[in-house]
Amino acid sequence: MPDSSWSQRLLQKILPQSLLGRLTVVMVAGVMLTQVVGNAFWTAQVRKESEAETKASSQHVARSAASTMRYFFGLPANYRPLTIQLFREMGGTRFFVNINQHAVAFREMSDQRLTPLAVQQIQLALKEELPRLAGLQIGFAWPSDLVVSDDGSRVNEVPEKWVQHILITQPNPAPILVIQTEMDDGHWLYLATLMPNPYFFKSGDPFSSDRVLLQALSLAAVLVLSILVVRWTTRPLAALSEAAQAFGNGEHAPPLPETGSREFINTARAFGEMRERIQKYIDDRERLFVSISHDLRTPIVRLKLRAELLDDDALRAEFHDDLDELDMMVKGALQCVKDSDIYENPTEIRLDVLLGRMVKGAHLAGHKISFNESGLTVFAKPLALKRAVGNLLDNAIHYGKQVEIHVTQQDDNIAIEIRDHGPGVPEDAFAKLSEPYVRLDHGRHQNASGMGLGLNIARSIVQAHHGELQLRNHPEGGLIATILLPHRRDALMVNTIDLLEGEGS
Repeated sequence: MPDSSWSQRLLQKILPQSLLGRLTVVMVAGVMLTQVVGNAFWTAQVRKESEAETKASSQHVARSAASTMRYFFGLPANYRPLTIQLFREMGGTRFFVNINQHAVAFREMSDQRLTPLAVQQIQLALKEELPRLAGLQIGFAWPSDLVVSDDGSRVNEVPEKWVQHILITQPNPAPILVIQTEMDDGHWLYLATLMPNPYFFKSGDPFSSDRVLLQALSLAAVLVLSILVVRWTTRPLAALSEAAQAFGNGEHAPPLPETGSREFINTARAFGEMRERIQKYIDDRERLFVSISHDLRTPIVRLKLRAELLDDDALRAEFHDDLDELDMMVKGALQCVKDSDIYENPTEIRLDVLLGRMVKGAHLAGHKISFNESGLTVFAKPLALKRAVGNLLDNAIHYGKQVEIHVTQQDDNIAIEIRDHGPGVPEDAFAKLSEPYVRLDHGRHQNASGMGLGLNIARSIVQAHHGELQLRNHPEGGLIATILLPHRRDALMVNTIDLLEGEGS
């Protein structure tokens, strides 16, 4: 398992993040692998065929050389120079022939794979044809390095008609096979010729320049076509992604074109139907909340008018604060539904004031809550943050009776910690505790009117502020709920907050 996870992380780092990039990499890797495997098999076949051709050609040349040797061995010594001169005047035979006082040294080819095989096959065939050959020497040389006589003359220094029908010295020189053997009178017979395929050593090279160029052009064509096909295939997916993002941002996007592959057409149709259903649901919900908001504003106005008749200024001010807060909640409902920031904007909040009012209200209700002022502020939506803290505080009061609130600064975050002294939460229940309508057994007994939405709403609000809600048990008993919010204003990008999903659990 560790090796598997490590390889997955490595692939995540190596592979591109986009689908186009990943498909391109896969296509290119597949084409390259196919080319490598195919070339490996083709190379093996070419080399096998070239070796067989070299063996057959070598045996053919050896038999011709053996016939020429027999002929010169059978001539009287004084006739050999005359015969060689006659051959040269006639334009030569298959071999360029010379007789020297000793074996001629020349620079042999040593960087070709097939030349040793050809030398070995020629030597075996000559030994088989002429078992009594003495001092047999066989090798290949380039025309520029070939010495043809014991006086140091090179092949390019002899008259052209002597070798024009035997050797290829220009413009594209071919390797020359040289066979030397000692004769009865101590002289050395010198034979030079070409193989039946003069450029046989190239036939076994799968990486010759012309073949490499052809392979490169073929590979480039396949890669270009593969990339174009991948781009053509993934382009509709990019359009689908842009349409989904625009719809998520509330922007109007034209319907996706039903063109392309059958799978994409079906996906585009399904996405269009889904978008229509969601938009219809959003419109219905907006109409419902607008109606509820409108119906609630009338009694709020009446309560404000009645509050004006109160003689106690302090009590009248508290009534106005509560009614203003209720009015803000009604407006917040419209803000949530319409996904706008018309009614509440993020602002700098003094946590001591916000939490102090909530603690004061809890004290008036007879609850035990301890809170120490911190002097810290946070940039957030006031009503939304108050609701998130209120849901957590209500849970702590219902289940723990005694509550402690601490506000601290942790690096770039502000931590609002609410601890109760209740029974806590089983460890296996933390994973589902923040899901909607999830309630524990003791919660149903102590707060029968709750719906299990408080933690879910609080978490949604905190996450919309780019924060985090952490839950853990205290070692001495009870639950600790911690809200972590960004301290810096430029670190906060407040999203739309769902303010009316229900009251605390």
